[in-house]
Amino acid sequence: FTTLVDLKWRFSLLVFILAYAVTWLFFGLIWWFIAYRRGDLDHLEDHAWTPCVNNLNGFVSAFLFSIETETTIGYGHRVITDKCPEGIVLLLLQAILGSMVNAFMVGCMFVKISQPNKRAETLVFSSHAVVSLRDDRLCLMFRVGDLRDSHIVEASIRAKLIKSKQTQEGEFIPLDQTDLSVGFETGDDRLFLVSPLIISHEIDERSPFWDVSRHQLEKDDFEIVVILEGMVEATGNRGTPGRDAPGDTSSPWGH
Repeated sequence: FTTLVDLKWRFSLLVFILAYAVTWLFFGLIWWFIAYRRGDLDHLEDHAWTPCVNNLNGFVSAFLFSIETETTIGYGHRVITDKCPEGIVLLLLQAILGSMVNAFMVGCMFVKISQPNKRAETLVFSSHAVVSLRDDRLCLMFRVGDLRDSHIVEASIRAKLIKSKQTQEGEFIPLDQTDLSVGFETGDDRLFLVSPLIISHEIDERSPFWDVSRHQLEKDDFEIVVILEGMVEATGNRGTPGRDAPGDTSSPWGH
């Protein structure tokens, strides 16, 4: 299910069409085979003969009957009779399987349509991250804003520093992740995005930048990943847009 949801639209629509077309063709072939085995196709003009399905005279009509059965369009010209137990069993099987296919495919399309992927494009981050004094404390700061009138509900933000690390035992970790505090202790990481907000990470004794000089900061190879999570107000779905910042704090953010 998640694989179908994550597919591109052209492949999702192809799977959607094939799911119905294949089941219609498969059951249409079985309806035709039942009529062929019972001899219904040899008694088309015999009004005394009771066929499995009235007015089923070939594969095309069997295919149409399969569509009518699975989509519950309603029987008219072609209808099953009570003299065909194998047809009754097949009718029940196709009705159940058709309901399962409908639930699966319609649910997949609904989830795909309501995904907040485009919503992330209206959440903008500042072009630069800066290190500056704020209330006489050295802070790493950037700004985030929401361009839409419909707000992100229960928004929260977190940041991670990703860089290589050498442990005391000599182990090399190429992508070590360290949390950057952006207000978790005080609740400032819970955002109310009615206007652009400045997100601040205080460089104190607990910060990984505490022992890093300005000269070393400009040369270090690291990346800061900022993740903003929240509920889309219109659909109630959860979105997770993110932003990367390069190691050089004087450069624009980018991937």
